[in-house]
Amino acid sequence: MADKFDEATQKELSSFLEKQQAEARLHASIHNFTGICWDKCVTGTPSNRFSRAEESCLSNCVERFLDTSLFMVRRIEEQRAQLENSSEKFT
Repeated sequence: MADKFDEATQKELSSFLEKQQAEARLHASIHNFTGICWDKCVTGTPSNRFSRAEESCLSNCVERFLDTSLFMVRRIEEQRAQLENSSEKFT
């Protein structure tokens, strides 16, 4: 089926798929990290409010998650740019 598309369309589809896969990986990481933070920070049976320690732990955990996510996104963007630059050199 890919043979039916011209080269520009194939490149666009490939780029779109890469972005979707990166987004899916990010969502999977978010889901996983949410579970990790919950298991780490919420001890016992949760009530209608978090304890001060739970709130602080969750906040710190989320902040570390955001820092890590930003780092990952920047790194993925750098790698994508490097790939695009190297592929342009060969065309």
